[in-house]
Amino acid sequence: MENLSNGILSITVSGHGAELCSIRKDGVEYLWQADPEYWKRHSPVLFPIVGSLWNGVYRYGGKEYAMSQHGFARDMDFSLACKTGDEIWYSLEADDATLAKYPFRFVLEIGYRLEDNKVHVLWRVRNADSKTMYYQIGAHPAFYYPDFDPETEHRGYFSFGKSARDADGKAGAGETAGAMEPVRDLEYILIREKGCADTQTVYRRHLEDGTLPIETHTFDKDALIIENGQVNRVTLHTPSGKPWLSLTFDAPEAGLWSPPFKNAPFVCIEPWYGRCDRADFSGDISERDRIQSLEAGETAEMRYAIEIL
Repeated sequence: MENLSNGILSITVSGHGAELCSIRKDGVEYLWQADPEYWKRHSPVLFPIVGSLWNGVYRYGGKEYAMSQHGFARDMDFSLACKTGDEIWYSLEADDATLAKYPFRFVLEIGYRLEDNKVHVLWRVRNADSKTMYYQIGAHPAFYYPDFDPETEHRGYFSFGKSARDADGKAGAGETAGAMEPVRDLEYILIREKGCADTQTVYRRHLEDGTLPIETHTFDKDALIIENGQVNRVTLHTPSGKPWLSLTFDAPEAGLWSPPFKNAPFVCIEPWYGRCDRADFSGDISERDRIQSLEAGETAEMRYAIEIL
């Protein structure tokens, strides 16, 4: 375990999965502490897939490969690459074990940087192969509900922001842009079976006061999957409506999740570059919904920020 502190926030990161394991401010822990009764993780990084594959397999080059939900990086030991006073980086490279289930040579680097009351989460994915690499990457941080009361139905609220557009109609960088427009209309899809998405049924929700109430039954059908870059910021509010923490990101997908039917004391806010298979999908990995690709030697950089309010 490695620790970073800037006098406002203190974080702890594990080399196993390069996983963020603690965020503390003024003596308060914000990140879920992995009680296995509910969920045994804190904030795993999802790579090289996000979510589940239909029947647990994918196809590439005429061959079928098995891979468990969210990929393998979260269960591997990373190397500590560098550490300064307010920043730390970890690295994972393909080896014989990963190549047996994911036939691409890659380098995955995960960094954390503190800035005032923010934790910047930084990702670099490099294609170290000679062919096009197909992948997804995502975040899965879990946060304690503020003022959690297991005897009540109400857990708090979400509100959502979208990066303001410039004169050319381009979105600002979600992780750094200050200008956000409130989101009043939200669309999402749900999981159908085998951890895969029902893309045929789209749920539409008008947010009368700009917030989405979180109740004990909000996640009875698993994650709410928000697609197509609808949001660049998700804020968790207390049951009384006070902003508690925000995630800001450029990722085109986001998941909201808490374990169904467990009355768990936490909720996950998950920026994704990709998502699970749609139900019944049987194509090549290059044809998966929301797949990312890198040509030989290319590097992609992505990030999001957690702000404690």
